Amino acid sequence: MDEGKVFLINKPHGWTSFDVVKKVRNALKIKKVGHAGTLDPLATGLLILCAGKATKKIESYQAQEKEYTGTFVLGKTTESFDLEREVIEVADPFHLRDEDIIRAAEALTGSISQIPPAHSAIKKDGKRAYLSARKGKEVVLEPRIVEVKKFEITCVHLPEVEFRVICSKGTYIRSLARDLGSLLGVGAYLSKLERTRIGDFELNKAYELPVLIDKINSEKHADLRGPG
Repeated sequence: MDEGKVFLINKPHGWTSFDVVKKVRNALKIKKVGHAGTLDPLATGLLILCAGKATKKIESYQAQEKEYTGTFVLGKTTESFDLEREVIEVADPFHLRDEDIIRAAEALTGSISQIPPAHSAIKKDGKRAYLSARKGKEVVLEPRIVEVKKFEITCVHLPEVEFRVICSKGTYIRSLARDLGSLLGVGAYLSKLERTRIGDFELNKAYELPVLIDKINSEKHADLRGPG
């Protein structure tokens, strides 16, 4: 572990990114473990964990391009723009044509100004925004410029729309859901999200968490047995 290690993990649904860090930290028996880019608890997919001296690489990994696939639901929304909060009816989406949805996605491609969700980990006045939002307090976050290299609509089966997004650091897919719904005039929320790539790191090379923990434990036991 002197040189540090980088682990690629398929984050389980319902786990926070820190839950995964804590699990791996406990298995490794070291404190210096961190992740390179948060995934919301309801999202799955690629999470990069760095341990030991490899934690110095976290910022460079975080800065790399991200790729996601997932599903939006049109015609409804939620306060958090995902399934963390109660679903609210907005408008019937069944008049929309595929080309309407594709055109709206194209309008959200390129260098765009995006307002992060109030239910996010961004700090506002020294506090995580979601802590105030969950208490019903108004949270006003400043827009930021992000780069959406590709916003591809891969399947339309109303009210669900499947997508693939390639984007820069700091892009919120939940905000894309909100903005797509707004452009179409029917509302939208994110019902499923999977991160498939960070830079050159791909999800198909990632460990399922239980498999990784077993691997770490078996390697520790092998070290204890010694050579031969």
